[in-house]
Amino acid sequence: MVGKNRGILYLCATPIGNLEDITLRVLQTLREADLVAAEDTRRTRRLLSHYDIHTPITSYHEHNRRRQGEYLLERLAGGDMVALVSDAGTPGISDPGEDLVREAVNRGIPVVPLPGPSALLAALVVSGLNVERFVFEGFLPAKGSGRTRRLAELVGESRTVVLYEAPHRVLKTLHDLIETLGDRRACAARELTKLHEELLRDTLSGLQEHFTTQPPRGEFVLVIEGVSNESDKTAELWAATPPEEHVRLLMQDGLAANEAIKRVARLRNLPRRELYKKIHVSE
Repeated sequence: MVGKNRGILYLCATPIGNLEDITLRVLQTLREADLVAAEDTRRTRRLLSHYDIHTPITSYHEHNRRRQGEYLLERLAGGDMVALVSDAGTPGISDPGEDLVREAVNRGIPVVPLPGPSALLAALVVSGLNVERFVFEGFLPAKGSGRTRRLAELVGESRTVVLYEAPHRVLKTLHDLIETLGDRRACAARELTKLHEELLRDTLSGLQEHFTTQPPRGEFVLVIEGVSNESDKTAELWAATPPEEHVRLLMQDGLAANEAIKRVARLRNLPRRELYKKIHVSE
């Protein structure tokens, strides 16, 4: 950067763990900015202090994004240079920075990305799974029909799937993935670039077994194998089978009635109550 750029929103990728994983360009931008907008001000202050940077800092997070977003846009419109940083990694990925970027673009304010650390890419490339084509799903909805629908949409997904997950929901998510997608190859990347970094490559059921005995800690990235051609044919076959027949076939394989109905309801994105009624009427 030559001189001091004005009226520009800089998206500054910051370390996801190891403080040395930061670019010289990001450090220079953080020093020259009029204001740093941070998702977690305490974490960002530690980063700035580590590199002896004294730029003013303000909060911008999920709970104040509307009010603070307008404030930041006013600063930008007035010619200030604002450096946006997320909790960790690249701003705009599964954080409120997405809203600020969209509104800045809509208002004609220049937005400049400063590439750097990204948990999803770090986990993907080290997973050992196919990286040629992948889909990023962020955080799944925690519960309800939104979660059921999102999982059902992944049944026929042939690309490698990348998810973020909080430690207290990892086991539930692994269970739901197995129920919906079947037992595929997967990688769990935990605490990437930090002291207790852990990479586990196994099947979904293998990961589930591991974290049942070793309680999950830290932030997770889950990388899941896409459906194979053979699995795709199986999914098409199931799609052509009436849901109640699907339930009966699973029961013939030894699955309890309630579990069979629950699994088919999730796979077909059907209300469980509706499937119960269909089974009852046909008996």
